[in-house]
Amino acid sequence: EVQLVESGGGLVQPGGSLRLSCAASGFTFDDYAMSWVRQAPGKGLEWVSSITWNGDSTYYAESMKDRFTISRDGAKNTVYLQMNSLKREDTAVYYCNARRFGSDFWGQGTQVTVSS
Repeated sequence: EVQLVESGGGLVQPGGSLRLSCAASGFTFDDYAMSWVRQAPGKGLEWVSSITWNGDSTYYAESMKDRFTISRDGAKNTVYLQMNSLKREDTAVYYCNARRFGSDFWGQGTQVTVSS
């Protein structure tokens, strides 16, 4: 059974940091590009960041590239999103995605709330 399980969300003050984790199982993690996508209240899905299957390349949405860092650990089958300098507008449910040609898997999401 394919599973992507996100964790690490929570309530944080503006300017604070969080690290999200996504633990993968049930498929060959090293074959898949991994991404984070978020959905703010009342809004559609917004792509946040991606990392290639081998971790050689990373990509970020413009508003996040100086604050967020994506990484992956093949030994742990886990992808991370380090989020610094968080803003209220970063409040959203953050989803983990695994993708390769013909396959697309999603986690259940983890809530991040940025508020004082």
